[in-house]
Amino acid sequence: MTMTLKQYFETASGTGVLATADANGKVDAAIYSTPHVMDDRTVAFIMRERLTHENLQSNPFATYLFQEDVPGHKGLRLYLKKTREDDNPELIRSMTRRRLSPELDAQKGPKHLVYFIVEKILPLIGSGAVPVTR
Repeated sequence: MTMTLKQYFETASGTGVLATADANGKVDAAIYSTPHVMDDRTVAFIMRERLTHENLQSNPFATYLFQEDVPGHKGLRLYLKKTREDDNPELIRSMTRRRLSPELDAQKGPKHLVYFIVEKILPLIGSGAVPVTR
């Protein structure tokens, strides 16, 4: 059964890791929630001003690895290229899934909505077919 990327992330539960590298190739990996699927080829992540965000200022490429909470090794790898950022606080607030008090949220620092084009989708292991379409 094939589903859209949006349907996949609306139904799958698991753990995601977003990996980036700076302009010199120094790699970082961080736990991230599932992406906001904007359309067939575009996803977005809300991120604070930490190393992942900093790396994307000089190198627009990233990989998102998602491992489903099921026995075995099931999931996806998304190969991404940053296309733009949006700092609109109302838009970011409307898309935020985890709710913090306004004070605690402000203490953690500014947030950015970072958009990526999905360049390639692979299964978690290997290079075979994936259950999603773009």
